[in-house]
Formats: sequence, structure tokens, C-alpha cells
Amino acid sequence: MSELEGPSLQSPSVEAAGRRTGGIVGAFGALAARAGAGRHVVRALRHRNYQLFFVGQGISLMGTWMQAMASGWLVRFLVVSPFYQGLVGFCAQIPAFMFSPLAGVLADHMDRRRLVIATQALAMVQALVLAALALTGTITIWYIVAMSLVLGVVNAFDVPIRQSFVVEMVPDKSDISNAIALNSSLFNSARLVGPAVAGAIIATFGEKLIGAGVCFALNGLSYIAVIFSLRAMKLNRSNRAAPQISLLANVKAGLDYAMGFAPLKAILQQVATMSLVGMSYAVLMPTWAKDILHGGARTQGFLLSSAGCGALVGAIYLASRRSVRGLGRLMAIAAFLFGSALIGFSFSRILPLSMVLLGLAGFGAMISMASSNSLIQTLVDDKMRGRVMSLYTLCFMGTVPFGSLLAGAVASWLGAPFALAIGGAGCIVAAFLFARKLPHLGRMVHPIYVQLGLAPQASEGAAIKQRL
Repeated sequence: MSELEGPSLQSPSVEAAGRRTGGIVGAFGALAARAGAGRHVVRALRHRNYQLFFVGQGISLMGTWMQAMASGWLVRFLVVSPFYQGLVGFCAQIPAFMFSPLAGVLADHMDRRRLVIATQALAMVQALVLAALALTGTITIWYIVAMSLVLGVVNAFDVPIRQSFVVEMVPDKSDISNAIALNSSLFNSARLVGPAVAGAIIATFGEKLIGAGVCFALNGLSYIAVIFSLRAMKLNRSNRAAPQISLLANVKAGLDYAMGFAPLKAILQQVATMSLVGMSYAVLMPTWAKDILHGGARTQGFLLSSAGCGALVGAIYLASRRSVRGLGRLMAIAAFLFGSALIGFSFSRILPLSMVLLGLAGFGAMISMASSNSLIQTLVDDKMRGRVMSLYTLCFMGTVPFGSLLAGAVASWLGAPFALAIGGAGCIVAAFLFARKLPHLGRMVHPIYVQLGLAPQASEGAAIKQRL
């Protein structure tokens, strides 16, 4: 494993990198460089390639969240039963469970930039097909289910490959955790604005199919920005060799590597549990907005944007941290907060209170999930990064479809509030179980942190407090 240097908070190359880039991207980097004392919060933006990605991805993510909100609303518009909301969520996520391990092998042995460009182009086609179906009035629930399955397959390959691609955009490994946090802040900035914009567009068209079609079309066009940014990057030629063993053997090697190191195993288990029992709450938001809070598309947009606002605050907090030390404990606290907020939300019948509680839930979910990502990226060996990140994707996204299907079924049987309360309670239990393992895990990762320059070496006879 390569050693990481400590983050350089006073590097004069930050502003210079911004000047070299030119145009809007260079201006963005230069502005970040003049941030003064808070410069370390955006230190990953000193890398030109990451600047390009940040701008392009920001535009694309806005469209992604518009489509997510419009798709959920459209399902509720076409059918009444919340079961179909769970079914759509299941179809959008189940491919991650099936194909993520294959994507990890590709990420470790092929050109990651070309792979990401291909997945982004396919996602653009999917969005434009949905737009055509909605704008022509021919869309049905089964078209949505089928297109959700298509997008799920694309994302099953895109997410682990894109996660592995971060190390090529940010060659200084001390900036990787900051790049992950900044990407999370970008994701949730779009999550804050996108659903609200989509809700306004749908409401403007009288909550008819055409409003959803416009959202789908705008999302399709937004992919042009990220594809352009990827093609504009200047990267070193990839020297990854073709696999010398079979696909199945490659997948098994990645699984053995991750499961053979207790900290990685514990982190992945925590991510899988939270995703299974808690992250499916989003599929019930259309039902919650209409049947519990007696609102419409705008109400649903407010709820999703509230969760995004909380997640954005969490991402900014993570970006301000100078080290990955202590992120394990933070994961446990955040999971407890997320579960508690979901339980509180299940009892709320007032929109402002519901928005506050979803903001807390978004904050907790972001801290827990982004912390796990940063820890894994720090601990994993470079040659296994793609396969381990594919396991992270499987745990993060691959378990959600089962949770979505279960949440939809429980909501249809016992009601949406009860389904959310069960999920929140499960997250609290998982947080306590993970917290109990932290002292042992901390002792295991401390030598790695010392090797990477992230923790001091214990002097003879001195006790160093190990912290994951």
C-alpha cells in the first residue's frame, strides 16, 4: 500500500493550478484557492482533473435528482399502491447486487475513464427514452419499471468504476478523503435543489405527464456536461494489465481480501445493514407527501430537499476534517442519529417538523456512508481498489432493493409510518453493534495509519490511543 503524505494546507500550487486551467473551471479553482483559512476544505480542487469533474458532475447531478423526484411522483400518479414504489426502487437497485462484482474487475483491469464515459452515455439515452414516453403520453407503470431496471444495470457498473477513478483524478492520496467529501457535498447540493425544481416544474404543468417528461429531458441533456469534462481531462496512460485469472477468480480474490481484514469487513457490514433497513425511506416519500401530509409534488420536493440539505451540511463537515482518524466512531454516532430521526419522522404529521427530521436523517446518513467510503479508500490496497469498491457498491446499493421491496410491502400491509419506524430501529441496533467493535478495530488499523503518516508511532513504553 502506498504511503500517504499529510495534507498540505499551505500549498502555493493551489492557485497556480486554477490559473493554468483557464475558463470557468480555472476561475472556480482560483476562487477556492483564495478561501484563506478554510482552504483545506476544498483542497482536492487544486487538481485540474478533479475541477473538471466537479463542474461537469455538478450539472449532471442536478438532472439526476430531478429525474428521481419526477419518477417517484409519476409512479404515484399512475398507481395508488405504495407497493409499486417499492417495486420501482427494487428494479433500480437490484442490478447492483448482481453486477457490481463484475464492474470491480473491469475497474482494476481496464481504462476507467472510457468506462465512465460509456456508462454516462447510456444513462443519457435512458433519460431521453423516458422523456419521449412521458411527453407523448404513452408511458405506463411497466415502462417505468423496465427503464428503472435499465438504469440500475448502468449504475451497477458506473458507481464502483467512478469511485475507483477518484485516485486518477486526485493523484495526491492525502486529498482523496477530501475529494470524496466534496463529491458528497456536490451530490447533496443537487439533492437539495433538484427535487424542488422538479416539483415546481410538475406543478407548473398542472401535475400532468408533461411535467415529468420535461424533468427527464433536462436530465438527459445534463449528461453532456459530465461527458465533456471527462474527455477534457489530462491523465497518465493506464498501465493496468489484462486479468491473468478468470473473472470468477478475480471476484473471489476481491471478496477474500475484504473479508480477510476485519476493519473492512465490519465497515461493509455496517453499510449493508443501514442500506437494507434504513435507506429505503425515499421510496415512500410520494405516499408520505400525498397520504400522510396531504400535499402533492411540491410537498414531496420539499421533503427530499430537506434530506438533501442535512446531507449537504454533513458533507461540508466531513470536508473540513483534516484526518480520517475517528471516522469509525463518527459512523456509529451518525447511524444512531439517522435511525432516531427516522423514528421521529414516522410520528410526525406536520410538514415543517417532518422537514427538520428528514434533515437530521440526511445528515446522519451522509456522515455514516461518506465516512465508510473514506475509510475504505484509505485502507484498501491500490491493486484491489476496484474490486473492494464494487463490494462497497453492492453493500450500499445492492441491499437497497430488498429494503425497498420490503418497505413497500410493509407499508401496504401496516402503513408507511410503521415501515419507517422499523427501519429506524434497525439502524439504531446496527449502530450499537458496530460501536462495540471499534476498540478492537482501532488496534488493527493503527499500524496502517502509522505507515500512511496519519497517526504517530507509539514510543517504547508509551500508550497510543488507537482510533478508527
